[in-house]
Amino acid sequence: MADYRPLEEIKAEVKQTIPSTAKITDIEFEGSEVAIYSKNIEVIVSEPSFVSQLAKRLRRRVVIRSDPSIRMDPAEAETIVRSLIGGEVKISYIDFDHALGEVIIELDRPELFQTGENSVAQDIIKRTRWRPHFYRTPPIDSQMIKSIRHILFSESENRKRALKAIGKVINRPSFFKDKILRITALGGYLEVGRSSTLLQTGDANILVDCGVNVGYDAPAQYLPRFDLPEFDISTLDAVVITHAHLDHAGFVPYLFKFGYRGPVYCTPPTLYLMTLLQLDYLDVAEAEGRPLPYSRNDIREAVLHTITLDYGEVTDIALGVKLTFHNAGHIVGSAIVHMHIGNGLYNIAFAHDFRFSKSRTLDRAAHKFLRLETLVIESTYGNPEDVVPSREESENQLMDIINATISRGGKVLIPVLAVGRAQELMVVVEDMIRTKKIPEVPVFVDGMIREANAITSAFPEFLSKSLRERILVHGDNPFLAPFFHNISDHATREEIVEGDPCIIFATSGMLAGGPSLQYFTALAEDPKNSLVIVSYQGKGTLGRKVEDGAKEIKMKDETGRIYLLKVNMEVHKISGFTGHSDRNELIEYIKRLNPRPKRFITVHGEETKCKNLAQRIRQLTKREALAPPIGTTIRLI
Repeated sequence: MADYRPLEEIKAEVKQTIPSTAKITDIEFEGSEVAIYSKNIEVIVSEPSFVSQLAKRLRRRVVIRSDPSIRMDPAEAETIVRSLIGGEVKISYIDFDHALGEVIIELDRPELFQTGENSVAQDIIKRTRWRPHFYRTPPIDSQMIKSIRHILFSESENRKRALKAIGKVINRPSFFKDKILRITALGGYLEVGRSSTLLQTGDANILVDCGVNVGYDAPAQYLPRFDLPEFDISTLDAVVITHAHLDHAGFVPYLFKFGYRGPVYCTPPTLYLMTLLQLDYLDVAEAEGRPLPYSRNDIREAVLHTITLDYGEVTDIALGVKLTFHNAGHIVGSAIVHMHIGNGLYNIAFAHDFRFSKSRTLDRAAHKFLRLETLVIESTYGNPEDVVPSREESENQLMDIINATISRGGKVLIPVLAVGRAQELMVVVEDMIRTKKIPEVPVFVDGMIREANAITSAFPEFLSKSLRERILVHGDNPFLAPFFHNISDHATREEIVEGDPCIIFATSGMLAGGPSLQYFTALAEDPKNSLVIVSYQGKGTLGRKVEDGAKEIKMKDETGRIYLLKVNMEVHKISGFTGHSDRNELIEYIKRLNPRPKRFITVHGEETKCKNLAQRIRQLTKREALAPPIGTTIRLI
């Protein structure tokens, strides 16, 4: 199963492929890449086939870097970089990563320079000896993007040391001839929340997702079951994150608190979004007086060890394990995780949260893979009755609610998850106002939504084709519409509550805290107002109680006094904006899977939903379909 090649063997391959005139000074593992340092980098850059041939021979990703001794003085190099890029592109800043020999260029149109054969990129390398790395300037100013990029660039020496250590782990020899492959359910099985699966190959231990269950307080209910004997943090080789939501990524920094120093793999948007949500998770815990599961320094350490991959990019993540991300259609950057184990030995995919239909912001989930033996599939809407309206029906329903509420002088409160549903609903409302389907009233955006919008806008290549073209080709960013107003202070919230008819987007999506709870308590007793529930409401949350029809709810005021809040406002549930596939989509996805796997495992759903979906899969495919509880270990080979 292992694909081990010692460094000395790799060095010999390099000498056979790269001309001696390139003057190679060092060859080392940096994460999954083989880094080659050269004193005459022009020789390699001028003939790109050298690198492609070498990558095929090594079956590794190869990166060429200049030897530090030949790199141009940064001040002179910056002048040349600016002249080569030209004045038509707006450059936000230029910085230099001395550890990796990269010039960091943040500009408004990086897509013009990111192709492998781009002449400007090659000219920058040839003339300055610095390897360009292009980043997009966020169309909306983002403190989170600034902070993370600062961490990555300012601590590049630490990051390089981490990459070299990761490279040694990936490229270690195998000690076992008889191979096994098994997975252990640590969280998210027969439930929604704390998603986490341990995959073990005999040579490697990989954690897929590491989430929390925000609806519970007891550790045995809200944390992954790291107390199971199969899990040992000291033997963990890699962590793979499907997307940024807390129930999938909220507990990653905990691993670093207890000594993990391996890689975390995710897509670029997921790095920024999950860090945003993790920091907010700590802020909420502090505000509520709960003990913190990890620190901000642990989050920082996780950022330094995170390796981002685009969709379709194949990379080694552990001995004999190759990872590929595919679009999941759930939130921006969400991924179906595909792992190729050994040289064709086994293939497994994790389709945790996915949507198999096109939305305003995202294309539908990928359903074609080269090989696939087992699929781990979500069951959020796994019961036969879990069928949601179409996008068109849902948009019409929302339009009617908004028009009716505004006409009677009320306010529309839409609690949303900051990441995912907020962006989808904002694009929908922007279209309604632009096409005059609803009146142009103020639309207030509260909570972390602004930062999430900024991160989303910074990665248009992960959005749907239509929205991507609208932003990149036509320069029309719906998140910058003039009727959107970002709110962040309590005084302004009071003015909104007392003010004219409006639409309010606020976090959290389950009314579990944050500004949405403040708006709800202020607006609930007025029958002119409307509450629109658009997200899944977890068990035990206030949102679930309201969704289930509660007309009086026990609440606490600022002094801790308990009082009864009457829910007189209209409450509407619109399920068609979900980021999850409903029962019909799940079945359609299974039918269209190519190839069809031999085994299915249902996760991320309440017990009846997981079991019902597994039963239907067995009937439909005549294949094995399991709905295991937490603590189960399944041997795949």
